[in-house]
Amino acid sequence: MLNNQIYDYVIVGAGASGSVLANRLSADPANSVLLIEAGKEDQEPNIKDPGGFVSLWGSELDWQLETTRQDGLGGRQIVINQGKVLGGSTSLNAMMYVRGNPGNYEEWKALGAEGWGYRDVLPYFKKSESFENGASEYHHDGGELSIRDCPDEVMRSEHFLVGATELGYDGPNWDYNGERQENGAGLLQFHIDENGNRDSGASAFLDPARKRDNLTIITNAQVLKILIQDQAAFGVEFFTENENWHALATKEVIISAGALASPKLLLLSGIGPANELSALQIPVVNDLPGVGKNLQDHLQLPMIFRSKIPMPNTTLLTGNALFVCTKDDSTQVDLQINFTPSLPQPLAPILPDLGGPVCIFLPILVQPESRGEVSLRSKNPLDAPLVNPNYLNSEADIRVLSKAVELVRELANTPKFLELNGGEMVPGQGADISTFIRNQSTTIWHPAGTCRIGQDPDAVVDPRLRVHGIQKLRVADASVMPTVTSGNTVAACFMIGEKAADMILEDNRNN
Repeated sequence: MLNNQIYDYVIVGAGASGSVLANRLSADPANSVLLIEAGKEDQEPNIKDPGGFVSLWGSELDWQLETTRQDGLGGRQIVINQGKVLGGSTSLNAMMYVRGNPGNYEEWKALGAEGWGYRDVLPYFKKSESFENGASEYHHDGGELSIRDCPDEVMRSEHFLVGATELGYDGPNWDYNGERQENGAGLLQFHIDENGNRDSGASAFLDPARKRDNLTIITNAQVLKILIQDQAAFGVEFFTENENWHALATKEVIISAGALASPKLLLLSGIGPANELSALQIPVVNDLPGVGKNLQDHLQLPMIFRSKIPMPNTTLLTGNALFVCTKDDSTQVDLQINFTPSLPQPLAPILPDLGGPVCIFLPILVQPESRGEVSLRSKNPLDAPLVNPNYLNSEADIRVLSKAVELVRELANTPKFLELNGGEMVPGQGADISTFIRNQSTTIWHPAGTCRIGQDPDAVVDPRLRVHGIQKLRVADASVMPTVTSGNTVAACFMIGEKAADMILEDNRNN
């Protein structure tokens, strides 16, 4: 064991939340901050290239975590790609920036996340943002993270957006990150900078902070466990270059490793369901039955149509979106439909020859009722966790995706879209829709909820993100979401990092 190193704050994970936390906590030169990342530096050129990220899936920059066999998907196992690199999944994702629905955050508050209602979190969304279209009640133009409407001109689809308005939806220039998300169609927003490059958590928040003497960033370092004594965290043990190290924290340890790795680390450290820990001979530090439970993920269901209008392949995966409430008694979006008017260039190498120009609808189940869990495979920290999302375990999820297929077909037959519609290819008329959904649905890589905020016995962190029963330990990432947001989760993860940083600084000023 090498010599201990001492910091005020130790942060585990350099994804969206961890990158923001490292920047904000180290902004005060009086705070010494260590950020530990399991992956490499973000020097791979395909990270910056908005069309290069698909080539990184399955590489050494990807955790390549595979689910257990999913009964709801016909026994298939799904790989959930997650970034193992500085910037985390913000360096590997498709860069879509969707805050979610105001109702998501009101639901969090109702479930015990006091202080996380929509008006509570909106200032933190705005704080990070440098919005291309300028400041407003709902946007900010002076933050670190560059946000802009779909920058790929080929991708912008009048046929889809106007077709949606012909069905009665708002649009075609709907700002879903503005006053209201639901029942509108508009261009997707992306975290891409003014030069056309990906703006990741690393480029937006870590690069400007690297020059600070009080911020240390260690890469290629796998955290093995949280060090805990007398029910208080005092550091972490991590492995790098064939040696184990201790990093000690005088103020707090913050876990920002994501919805799959954060619960794993808590479990390895003896925080979790006592029966599961005892079965693996892990000493129980705190019996918290909710650790690893409540796993939620978004499912996507591609539908392909022949196109009458040949277009160049697009740089991005998609660029247009429609946000829909399928339930008449709700304003909470449960369905997001993305659209690309031609074949995305990043997918071209891995798709079969489709025999001519196509366009692609991508319905996404964004409020799944199915719940799964993350658990330990063994007590070896280097073993991947067991990931069981329980996809499509709820029949309600099948019903929403069935409605999505109906809606896509209606939109494809609007007057405007018929100019483009050359006929449905997948699933094809006459297909059994339930079978199609179970055979073709797959993850869109948004796991959440496994260390959820709450004040009930199954909650893992309190509304200030402090782990129940353990002092000086917080979790701040997608795992704390009581319910997954209605849309791509990265925006909410940046927000969680911002709000967590303010709470941490406030609590430590008061101590």
